[in-house]
Amino acid sequence: MVPEINYWAVLIATASSMVVGSVWYAPKVFGTRWSRLANVDMDRPGSSATMAIITTVIVSFITSWVLAGASAIAWHFYDGSFFWASVVTGVLLWAGFTAARFITHDAFEGRPTGLTVMNIAHELVTIVIMAVLIGVWPPALG
Repeated sequence: MVPEINYWAVLIATASSMVVGSVWYAPKVFGTRWSRLANVDMDRPGSSATMAIITTVIVSFITSWVLAGASAIAWHFYDGSFFWASVVTGVLLWAGFTAARFITHDAFEGRPTGLTVMNIAHELVTIVIMAVLIGVWPPALG
């Protein structure tokens, strides 16, 4: 069985990750603190961020697509609300994969705990917003 996916919801969720990241890492929000903890020069030329932005769009699409598919599978398995299946699936996938892997890698790389917390919190907000957007537009069943 191939899970049903609403690709419009996936595209909107992909775009939402760019919005969340732009706000989250803005200098007046967490950007200044993040750049200090991550040792990133915020004054570098904008063109050097081009590949990072392209990569982020691609990875965000993959994340949204996988979340939509996993949400559809959870919805069929547990029945009930597609919205809640999407949100719960997003939080569980974040905890089991994203947060767990960030914590592991950052511990071995000796990154500051504050940076790890900031980054996994950003990922949680991103995933929850993606899940909400995917959840409010369930796939059309044929």
